[in-house]
Amino acid sequence: MDESPPDPTAALLARADGPVTRRRIGLDLAALGLAEGDTVMFHTRMSAIGYVAGGPPAVIGALRDVVGERGTLVVSCGWHDALPYGFTGWPQLWQDAVRAEHPAYEPESSEADHDHGRLPEVLRRWPGAVRSRHPDVSLAALGAGAAALMADHPWDDPHGPGSPLARLVEVGGRVLMLGAPLETLTLLHHAEALADAPGKRFVEYEQPLLEGGRRVWRRFRDIDSSGGAFDYSAVTPSGQDPFETIVRDMLAAGIGRRGTVGAADSHLFEAAEVVDFGLAWIREKVGGGR
Repeated sequence: MDESPPDPTAALLARADGPVTRRRIGLDLAALGLAEGDTVMFHTRMSAIGYVAGGPPAVIGALRDVVGERGTLVVSCGWHDALPYGFTGWPQLWQDAVRAEHPAYEPESSEADHDHGRLPEVLRRWPGAVRSRHPDVSLAALGAGAAALMADHPWDDPHGPGSPLARLVEVGGRVLMLGAPLETLTLLHHAEALADAPGKRFVEYEQPLLEGGRRVWRRFRDIDSSGGAFDYSAVTPSGQDPFETIVRDMLAAGIGRRGTVGAADSHLFEAAEVVDFGLAWIREKVGGGR
């Protein structure tokens, strides 16, 4: 006799003392230290939280409950259909087809990168959300400071000065790791962009976007946020992402708060402390202390 397919929620229910509700998430976030009026960039792994009654909207609702009308939520979106950096090495026939017909990036409708999980796509579609204009490394925000944070995302050096990440630091923002892997702490790319250390790697690439209602191709320059802005191989354990190494060292130094949200091991950091620690770490480990 054929066995019934496994229930995808069974594992979640087995390790929770009940459904994780919007109210419960809000209480756990408040206990972790998130507060009314906060501007917070969050990274989430839904499966780590447990069975969330209401799914991603319940998580966003809980975050909004805690930060209130004066607060702002921020997520990293990217663009799911962004072209790979190396598409200019494809056969000419392929390149010609892509240049002729690949859709342009549109902040209001282009899907968030699926690799970022479910929450960014849900938040960027939320009524009132604002998404930044950069096609490769867009962010989205919801709340009182959303428009100011997302405005005029620099085309070049989009993780550096004047970027939404820089503004997050300037406004005294925070970073919430809601069950998310430590290596997903995107704000460390801002530290990489600012770091003056030898061997910094850059990429140049093209993406189509809309300017004045017209589809145009624009060239961009950024740190290599995919392959690594620096060669970290000598200063990180084999098989471990460099950002995980930095965050583990940051936690060992006593930076950040740790708690449980639903069933998820979670962390709350001050954005300025993340960047300061990241800069110092890169300077010491990669730049020889310079």
